[in-house]
Amino acid sequence: MSELTAQMVQRGRGPTAEEAARRRQRARDVRSARERLTSSIGLERAFDYELLRTFAQYRVGALLPLVLLALCIGAASVFWSPVLWSALWCGGVILATGVGTALSRGFLRQEPEAVSLPAARRRAVAGEVLRSVAWAMLVLVLVSVDAANARAFVLFVLVIVAAVTTMLAATVPLAALAGLLPLTLATLCLLVETRAMESVLLILMAVGAQLFFLVLSRHLFASTVAALQSRAEKDAIFGELEQAKANSDEARRRAEEANLAKSRFLATMSHELRTPLNAILGFSEVMKNEVFGPHAAPSYQEYSTDIHDSGLHLLNLINEILDLSRIEAGRYELKEEAVALAYVVEECRHMMALRARAKNQTFREMVDPSLPRLWADERAMRQVVLNILSNAIKFTPPGGEITIKVGWTSSGGQYVSIRDTGPGIPEDEIPTVMSSFGRGSLAIKTAEQGSGLGLPIVKGLVDLHGGGFQLKSRPREGTEVIVTFPATRVMDALPAVEMAGEDKPPGRSVRAA
Repeated sequence: MSELTAQMVQRGRGPTAEEAARRRQRARDVRSARERLTSSIGLERAFDYELLRTFAQYRVGALLPLVLLALCIGAASVFWSPVLWSALWCGGVILATGVGTALSRGFLRQEPEAVSLPAARRRAVAGEVLRSVAWAMLVLVLVSVDAANARAFVLFVLVIVAAVTTMLAATVPLAALAGLLPLTLATLCLLVETRAMESVLLILMAVGAQLFFLVLSRHLFASTVAALQSRAEKDAIFGELEQAKANSDEARRRAEEANLAKSRFLATMSHELRTPLNAILGFSEVMKNEVFGPHAAPSYQEYSTDIHDSGLHLLNLINEILDLSRIEAGRYELKEEAVALAYVVEECRHMMALRARAKNQTFREMVDPSLPRLWADERAMRQVVLNILSNAIKFTPPGGEITIKVGWTSSGGQYVSIRDTGPGIPEDEIPTVMSSFGRGSLAIKTAEQGSGLGLPIVKGLVDLHGGGFQLKSRPREGTEVIVTFPATRVMDALPAVEMAGEDKPPGRSVRAA
């Protein structure tokens, strides 16, 4: 028969968190690769749409500035050309700009799912070509002018328009290239009408500036894509966090339902177990004490004693499980009253003295008798001290010593410290000891076994009081458990009460009892 390995058990429970993360990453990679294969520019469809949308928004927002620029250039061209030609050129530029803006607005009004990205990209390229051709026509308007300053004016306009075009169309590289090409050709056409070296150099510098704007637009495109990728990753992280939160809420709901079912089960089982257990304890005690006469065989008394002791152990285990269940469910109600911590510790030590004497163990006490009372649950405090003392006696070898300290904390609270000379607990086993049903390896080997619920119950009761629990232990050096209660639970001395009609001696006061 094949062995049951940890991997098989894990597969039965489902994928681990690391494996689930790898699966999600592979799914994202496959989806991203599929979208890149269906994209014409090698990016995901969402990026294609966002880039076109940014292009359209830039074009719609630049309508008024471009119209004003065209009017200013048209008015300035009147110095070298007839007014009619300048007006026709200006009207053509405004018309081309309006057509491109109308196409962009139509794109923005469409739903993202209904947009045909290739068609939208072609319309964006066509609109850029139309606008650039309209601007380039300025060369024809001023081509017959022989003035040198007219050519300089045309070069200045073509360079400015090239810069504006490449910057506005940077998110669609093909549109930026298509919009720059007519402007560059118009700039090179000026070489036909000039032979002066200064003019040739000026034209070549203008062409170089236009090419530089094209390179700059590529950098802007890369920056925009990087920003979109960063936003997409952030949205993906937010989506995963929302999914994780939904899973966590569902898991919490199921845990609450399971906890409720557990509480109901424990309440039912408590009644079902205690009813026959009380009969077992009662009848076994009658048989152990030979109330109705001696047994016919001496072994019967030994058997009845074992039955009674086993019943008491089972009853104690049931009570511990119920206490821990109530503490974990937050249903343990504290019955608070004024309690003297030193008195509770002394009473618990007296109760456990017989067990310690049977193992020849000694107690060393350092108790501050002037401690005021605490506002706490006396039964819970008694259970805390008894559990710690019981563990100390259980794990301390015969002839060992148990040190009990009760005093003030540095913050004004009170503490109980119980230290034994037992085998100690390795540091890596302390979390196991503090868990439900957990026991240390050295403790199991050197002492009688318990249920492993004592320390979790102690910590839960201390937490309900707002106190602190600390476990210090090292192998072969013993264990020390320190329980602290906050200063807010320490009851201050009552103020002096003036007794009417009585003379009060100087320097003394009468306090309430």
